Amino acid sequence: MRPIRLPESPTGAVGMPEIFEGGVNVIRRAVVIGNGFAGAESQSIGLIRALGHFDSLTIYHAIRPRGGYNNWLRWLPLSFHKIIDGIIKQLLGNSRFAMMSKGEKISPFPARNGGIIGLSSILEADAKHIASIARENFEKEGLLLVVASGWDTASIAASIKRLAPQNVFVIQIQHPRSRLDRFDLVVTPQHDYHALTPQGKQEIPRLLRRWITPREPPGRNVVLTLGALHMADSAALRIAASEWHDELAPLPKPLIVVNIGGPTRHCRYGADLAIQLAGSLHNFLPFCGSVRISFSRRTPQKVSDIILRELGDDPKVYVWDGKGSNPHMGHLAWADAFVITADSISMLSEACSTGKPVYVIGAERCTWKFSSFHKMLREKGLARSFTGLEDISEFWSYPPLNDAAEVALRVRDALAERGWSLRR
Repeated sequence: MRPIRLPESPTGAVGMPEIFEGGVNVIRRAVVIGNGFAGAESQSIGLIRALGHFDSLTIYHAIRPRGGYNNWLRWLPLSFHKIIDGIIKQLLGNSRFAMMSKGEKISPFPARNGGIIGLSSILEADAKHIASIARENFEKEGLLLVVASGWDTASIAASIKRLAPQNVFVIQIQHPRSRLDRFDLVVTPQHDYHALTPQGKQEIPRLLRRWITPREPPGRNVVLTLGALHMADSAALRIAASEWHDELAPLPKPLIVVNIGGPTRHCRYGADLAIQLAGSLHNFLPFCGSVRISFSRRTPQKVSDIILRELGDDPKVYVWDGKGSNPHMGHLAWADAFVITADSISMLSEACSTGKPVYVIGAERCTWKFSSFHKMLREKGLARSFTGLEDISEFWSYPPLNDAAEVALRVRDALAERGWSLRR
């Protein structure tokens, strides 16, 4: 009779299911909740990349109603906005006024490399559904990591934590403004606490201070960063360097990359800054090998028109027209120095992650927490003001800004305190 071979203990067995390695307390799966904007989603995925490999990653979006009267409701909490939008649609039905009030069409979300993603292909974030998945698959797949970014996602992330507290670890990126204890960790830049600094208190009228958030110093579950998280880590830059080698490597050096954003509530500018930037670039063009200029979706037409008129015909200058593959990652990999408008914390954070010279134009036009951010960059030697009189051949460097890696360490520590861990 053939002997019966009993199953071996999973401990140390070759080819065993990985759930036995650390049990259900090991995180192998993750969910990202974005707000439909590339900047917010980039922060979440940047942190996921820094944390390591996951067996599964699902991306959800907290989608607001858009167009027409919804533009006036976007400051409401997402759940209230949806309720009011539903009521208005029920009351107005398909009337002529309803059709007019819908206003502009909903634009599809842009995808990487110039493609588009229709709304039908996006998973809409539902707290009950995500919490149910976390509970039902817990014994088989272990804990679920939830990373959310943006104000619209905060209530959804908090609800997931409330509905499945033993099955999820929830990280909220960007300050949710209230009740930070709803999350396991909150990741937010230092300048979000500008209101609590002596300078910030002077800038706030006394009658408004009780309405400005945050009102308390960061607690134990708050992780402070210098800039914004992003996906431009060293591995991504190596890949970009290879992918863009044939186009960017042969360009005359030094290669200067100019990134132009757009005015915001706390960084106001227009044609005046474009004229200043064009004049400053003219000053050092004789000392440059090549200049590559990119605009953002927020760049006003009058700004881009001035730049194109003043610099577009110079043989050393290339202006990306927004068509084809976005060269942004290639620019980060191959640039010798950067000139960036002061309004974009994300673009500045990405450039400072390279360790290369970063020059900022328009910082003097910024107020509130933006001015605090620029001051910290200068004090730490990560960026300098741009005047056009700089010796562009002078190379200076600094330890690359790597907020995502530092946050990842804090996440691992927080998990270890609870007896949890991430898959190695």
